[in-house]
Formats: sequence, structure tokens, C-alpha cells
Amino acid sequence: MTRHSPSGNPPSTASPGPAGFVGFGASAEYGAHVFTVNIPAGRSGDVVLTEAYGYLAGQEGTPEFEIRAILPRAKWGKLADAARKDFNARLRSSKVPPSTWKPQANFLDRMLGKELCVLIWAAEHASEEQLDAICIKWTALRPEERWWLYAMTAAQGGLAEDGKRGWRKALFYALSDIEAGEPRKGRQALLDDDKTFSLFG
Repeated sequence: MTRHSPSGNPPSTASPGPAGFVGFGASAEYGAHVFTVNIPAGRSGDVVLTEAYGYLAGQEGTPEFEIRAILPRAKWGKLADAARKDFNARLRSSKVPPSTWKPQANFLDRMLGKELCVLIWAAEHASEEQLDAICIKWTALRPEERWWLYAMTAAQGGLAEDGKRGWRKALFYALSDIEAGEPRKGRQALLDDDKTFSLFG
């Protein structure tokens, strides 16, 4: 598999928001550990999700970056909408500027990047009908549940080429099961729950 490098400006040279953030909550400081979503223009091509380690690169064998997921552009629309609404609601509640997806390199806070990995990993082999169920069920998960799913999945198959291994397959079956019924909580209930973890403290 070709190892694409992240494209677009690094956070240090992107235009930071008023609170020192760029994109979806990513730190604008040089060397920050962030995720990047590269979105092609139009409906063709692939959306590429990359974890860029910044200053952590080279420590204990950590690479400069890893390609976490590659998704056909045609599947991105529904996922993008679900993630944007979820992330922006939480960013606003933490007084961090919201963002939107653009046909370029889009930066994310590393924890939001992990959550997006879970969504894309579950959807990479899904049908159009299954994408709806995946978005609904992903939205109903708490952030810390998504982080746990990311950790479990990445430990066994966290690169783009690992799409049909172990936990990657389990994510698809768990979140795409249309017959499993309604999620136990909707998005607003999760956002209003005082036990929901806050991204920025």
C-alpha cells in the first residue's frame, strides 16, 4: 500500500482561531499531536485520515505519521455531517471555535481524531443503508466509549490496510446492526449528561 504523507499546512502555519485552535479543536502550536483529514474536491478520490505525532515522532520508535483510514469520497458525506454536528456541539460547550469540513487538509484534536477513526472504521465496508445506522449508533456513544473502542481496535489493526481484521470487523458488525433497535441515548441526552467527559478540561 502506498504510504501517503499528510498534505496541507501543519497546525503551526495554519491560521489559528481566536483561542489558539485550528480546525476541529486542534492546537495551533508547532509540533502538536493531531489528526488530519484530507478531503478531495468533488465526489471522486479518497478521504485520508492521518495521525501526525508532531514532537512525539522518533520517541520510542514512534513514526512521523500513520495512515489510520482511507475512505471512498462517496461514503464520506453522511459521516462528515454526523461528526461535524457532534464535534461542534462539544467544541462550543468548551468555548472552542467550531469548524467545518473543507476540500483540503482538515485538522482535529487528537481525541476527536480517535473518535472519527471509530466512525470511519465502522463504515469502510458498509452499504448506504448501513451508513445511517452507523452514524446514529456512533453518535449515541459517549466520547470515552469511542476512545476505548479506538484503543482496542488500534492495538490489533489501526492502520488503513487493516480493514478486515479483528476489532475492525467487530466495529462494523456492532454499529451497523440495523435490527439492534434504537440507541439507548440520543445526541442531546449525551451532551446534557453531566457525566459526559469534557475535551478541554
